[in-house]
Amino acid sequence: MTSDIDSLIPDTALSVAGLTTYIQALLEQDQQLRQVWVTGEVSSANHHRRGLFFTLQDPDTKAAISCVVWNSQVEKVIQMPTSGEQLIILGSIRLYPQRGQYQLTVWQTLPAGEGLLALRYRQLRLRLEAEGLFDLERKRSLPTHPQIIAVVTSPAAAAWGDIQKTLKRRYPGLHVLFSPAVVQGEQAPASIVAAIERVEQDNRASVLILSRGGGAVEELACFNDERVVRAVANCSIPVITGIGHQRDESLADLVADACVHTPTAAAEQVVPELTELYAQHQQRIIALNEALEQHLETAHNQLQKLRNRLRRLRLDQQIQQQRQLLDWQRQRLVQATTQRFQMADQHCQMLQSKLVTLDPKAVLKRGYAVVRQENGANREDDKPFWGIARSAAELLPGQELLIQLNRGQIKAQVIDILTD
Repeated sequence: MTSDIDSLIPDTALSVAGLTTYIQALLEQDQQLRQVWVTGEVSSANHHRRGLFFTLQDPDTKAAISCVVWNSQVEKVIQMPTSGEQLIILGSIRLYPQRGQYQLTVWQTLPAGEGLLALRYRQLRLRLEAEGLFDLERKRSLPTHPQIIAVVTSPAAAAWGDIQKTLKRRYPGLHVLFSPAVVQGEQAPASIVAAIERVEQDNRASVLILSRGGGAVEELACFNDERVVRAVANCSIPVITGIGHQRDESLADLVADACVHTPTAAAEQVVPELTELYAQHQQRIIALNEALEQHLETAHNQLQKLRNRLRRLRLDQQIQQQRQLLDWQRQRLVQATTQRFQMADQHCQMLQSKLVTLDPKAVLKRGYAVVRQENGANREDDKPFWGIARSAAELLPGQELLIQLNRGQIKAQVIDILTD
């Protein structure tokens, strides 16, 4: 059996090391590749302790090659590679057998104008900014205690796992609607838009997380796509983005209601932590109890002050003094009233004595008489009116007189009028 298998293996079969060495010789000994000029756009750059590593990309075909400028050469290059810039690079091809990858070792970099991707990005950003899609007035606040949230990301990405763990740790029992999407490559923009539309049609979530893990600039290009930006802007619920670990914001970050740089941070910001809420609740209870106790203590102190003031005022003595004053005034009033009554009684007795003295009946009792003469008729009842006769000169012979004695009355007639 073994001899049969050995007979099938040709003598020219190479080992992995042998194949890699052969390819390395082809690349590194080729005169064209030992000193080659390459033009392209820098899509990502990363400073390492050994040198500057970046990716050079063709903006049309998306072809890319890894490049490195070693520390010994960094100070000699004319133009430092920066994401979005287009460069002309002089270097040589090197192959690393351990990884089976080739790389362009850069000797010199020359500026070749603004990169196509960066130009497109800037033009789209200016146009969307002119429409007002990035205005702060459009930003909506995230709900404080959402009951249902939606997540748009790749089901195979680590971002989805990080979000699930964070939400479960911070807010157990939260209902999460997962709307899967492709978040890298040419199909990503349409997939993300469709995922957001599914959330809109479901109409249950109160906030949406749009997220993916870190990556190079070219891997995050879908979040600068106009279709994705407008889908985020037109979403009926607040959107928070947690896209990669890049410091540069994508257009989706700019149009979202809130943005952070990691999926975990997005999950942390979208929901509160129950342990913190419970701790805050306990702090409020403690603060309320302290405020209540302080209020009661203040009221007790005020009551005690009033009691002390009452003791100092000695109201019982004041009431006793007021009672004594009222009794004294009552006695004075009684005395004054009694005195007035006595004086009035004496006055009444004096008047009574005068009346007795002036009473005609008393005069008649002493033997005097009252003589009246007729002075005409009374207007009311036509009866004769008898007036007192005061002078003999007023009388006439033959005139009737009415004489009132102490007891009874008599009629008399004037016979003669005598002179004094």
